[in-house]
Amino acid sequence: MRPKPLSGALLCAALLLSAAPAAARTLDVVASFTVLADVVREIGGDHVRVKSFVPPNGDPHEFEPSPSDARALKGADLAFVSGDGLETWFKRLAKGAGYKGEPIVASNGVKTYKMEEDGKTVVDPHVWNNPLNVVVWAGNIEKALVAADPEDAAAFKANAAAYVEKLKAADAYAREKIDATPKEQRKILTSHDAFGYFGREYGVTFLAPVGFSTETEASAAAVAKLIEQIKREHVAVYFFENSNDQRLVQQIAAATGAEPGGELYVESLSPPDGPAATYLTMFRNNVDEVSKALAKQTSAALEKR
Repeated sequence: MRPKPLSGALLCAALLLSAAPAAARTLDVVASFTVLADVVREIGGDHVRVKSFVPPNGDPHEFEPSPSDARALKGADLAFVSGDGLETWFKRLAKGAGYKGEPIVASNGVKTYKMEEDGKTVVDPHVWNNPLNVVVWAGNIEKALVAADPEDAAAFKANAAAYVEKLKAADAYAREKIDATPKEQRKILTSHDAFGYFGREYGVTFLAPVGFSTETEASAAAVAKLIEQIKREHVAVYFFENSNDQRLVQQIAAATGAEPGGELYVESLSPPDGPAATYLTMFRNNVDEVSKALAKQTSAALEKR
């Protein structure tokens, strides 16, 4: 018995189904810390699900991975780290998870700076505190996402291009705000030495009792030397950092008479309801807080003359 021919409506439906594209893929992605996770999310858009290992207000230097982090890494399509020695815990996590892949290092291609710390030459890993370095991140992230999901390449490229324009606008904003302060007045006290790239790009000197990593401890001699420098150079404002212990910088401020300038977000975003829920709002918040403190410091210096 011959099968009955399809009706016109059924035939049209069958043709439409056969011609329909496959459902867009959603990549499961992990990133080492919130700043990087946010940038990946911006470029991946609706085509990625992103988990940050380090939570908001967390310290990426001293992070301790959990079993749930190991499960997330093992099941991920892609893993992103910033690199340059920031995520010293990642190899341990990968080994525990049985993860055989290689993470994408977002900072590949960034011009890094080396400095002396505890008698050793080290690379400053805090590259994201200059948004022009995050432009490099964006290129590396886009390339990795396109390789993993070529069908959505156009979306990744468009998202990356739009985001790069926002990064360039953030850089212009910082220059406009900070250039209003004379260079000799651009000195700030912070918890640890994480603003090197910001300082170099915008001509601000950040003094700190602890080096690049919060895992190091400041010696009594180093703290005493810093106190003398702050007094000598009339640094009048200090900042807390959202992810670090505040006690040491408070002690130094008490010894020097420096006044609090607020809170900076240096290597971790705030929770969603905070002032630094994304990288771009984090950077602008820091620019606003620093420029406000510098203006206050300049005003105080003029009054003393």
